[in-house]
Amino acid sequence: MLSRARYFVSGAFRWLAERRWRWAVAGLLAIAGAGAAGYLIATDSDDDSTPAAAPRVLVRDLPGPEAIEQLSFPAFATANTTRVAGPDATTVAAAVALATHPSTGGVPGPAAVALVDAADWRSGIAAASLVAAPIGAPILVTEGREVPELTTSTLDTLAPAGSSETDGRQAFRIGEAAEPEGLETLEIEGRDPAQLAAEIEILRARLTGEPQHVVLASSEEPAFAMPAAGWAARSGDPVLFAERDSVPDPTLEALRRYRDVPVYVLGPESVVSAEAMKAVRKIAPTAVRVAGSDPVSNAIAFARFADGGFGWNINDPGHGLVLANTDRPLDAAAAAPLSAGGTWGPLLVSDHPAAISPALRQYLLDLKPGYEDDPTRAVYNHAWLIGDDSAFSVGFQAQVDELIELAPIRSGTGAARLGTPPGAARPDGGAGDGGAGGSD
Repeated sequence: MLSRARYFVSGAFRWLAERRWRWAVAGLLAIAGAGAAGYLIATDSDDDSTPAAAPRVLVRDLPGPEAIEQLSFPAFATANTTRVAGPDATTVAAAVALATHPSTGGVPGPAAVALVDAADWRSGIAAASLVAAPIGAPILVTEGREVPELTTSTLDTLAPAGSSETDGRQAFRIGEAAEPEGLETLEIEGRDPAQLAAEIEILRARLTGEPQHVVLASSEEPAFAMPAAGWAARSGDPVLFAERDSVPDPTLEALRRYRDVPVYVLGPESVVSAEAMKAVRKIAPTAVRVAGSDPVSNAIAFARFADGGFGWNINDPGHGLVLANTDRPLDAAAAAPLSAGGTWGPLLVSDHPAAISPALRQYLLDLKPGYEDDPTRAVYNHAWLIGDDSAFSVGFQAQVDELIELAPIRSGTGAARLGTPPGAARPDGGAGDGGAGGSD
């Protein structure tokens, strides 16, 4: 007998996290993809027998929403934004993995997945390099000694089969992550974050060859390290760790293996000091620092930065963006597949769930697209917001939508007709305030 869960998309991620019924994530994403805010989810929750090979989404003729908030918009999506509304990284990772690897309709899932523990943001950020092609392993989250039912059902739906690029493995178990049943799994271990990151780099190099670049991020300041996950997923460049005043031996050993590979240090001197930078430059004399004075500006600086084949170089309209809250560092790893496909967005961060900082506001305005005659021939921006309303309020999402939306240009002036974001003064334009990359 079918039990009908009367939850609309706006509340579905909360329901998903609380109940974690099998197939719920896949059903939710199917509904979201169809754009059907009023559809309801039905699951065979009364039947404990083996589930069918694919989730089922049933559309019922049930009463429509009685209040605006039940429509899910703008809490789920606006014209220019989409929210992955998970209350934690476990839920976000499952939703993102299924969104980027639908694994239905004859479309195969990923060859492998990477599993990290919910308490270990460092392993998640380092594992993001495994998201990049040709390995293409989305990150899923385990919790202590357990593989949550949500992660298990996501694995069932993704059905990783292994490939030559994954050495036949279906899962990479990173650090303290729990081991799933029934998968050919490779364990990657290390006594500390630096060694574990170096072991991930060794695995990636063995499977795909020598890296093109190396990123050094802080193992002590997660808000400054988060943007490295998006770039690692985009490029496959390894993320290694530095401390504020020193560089751990496993990181230095990895740098010695690749003396001719360019090195980029993410974060200001308050995060990776001049003394630590000096130790890096003894091995990599041309190492470059990419930095902003605070986490928000630091992420913007990294999004703007370009040096040959390294860096996002996002300084013009027409791009994807991913936004995460600095209080939830593992969300950066969970959302990493969004930087490796689709709209290929750099990770930006906010340190407040409701207020957009001046630096982020100005950067989004700098990217705002415009048109003179025909909007259908213009370029567009799109932003993914990671987390439920404890990470980002609906008002925050509405402001982001307004800041990145396409705007008409007044002929002869080059100025866009920009509306005033809710609760904010009208911006006056100018150069972005995102910090700059460069050497010390």
